[in-house]
Amino acid sequence: MTIEFSTDPARLDLDAIHRFLSEEAYWSRGLPREVLERAIAGSLCAAAYQDGRLVGFARAVTDRATFAYLADVFMLPEARGLGIGKRLVAFLLDQPELQGLRRMLLVTADAHSLYARFGFTELAAPERVMERHDPEVYRRKM
Repeated sequence: MTIEFSTDPARLDLDAIHRFLSEEAYWSRGLPREVLERAIAGSLCAAAYQDGRLVGFARAVTDRATFAYLADVFMLPEARGLGIGKRLVAFLLDQPELQGLRRMLLVTADAHSLYARFGFTELAAPERVMERHDPEVYRRKM
């Protein structure tokens, strides 16, 4: 089994990424393909490949200077439990474009201990953080 990590956007299997995010991921069900394509175009993306086939994905929405938001991290079921996901996150976070940032955020429902290994903590000042959240946005016509 050969595992490779890459940030090359030309290698991304958009069909596999879209299938997982729109059908399996709790945070992005119903994600339209064109929205995914725009999201990827505006992000630094990393993927894990097992024997040349995409098995994991992660992206950082970033200005490459001060801030990044880690998003859409997933491993396909057959690649879970092998440590590939941890290696994928480490690979993405080690990219030169993500060094020296003042702040990096993420949202997770169930992987707090995983991200704590990479230095993520609860918000230092949650009273300062605000959001606009629209979980139904993909169900409405855009």
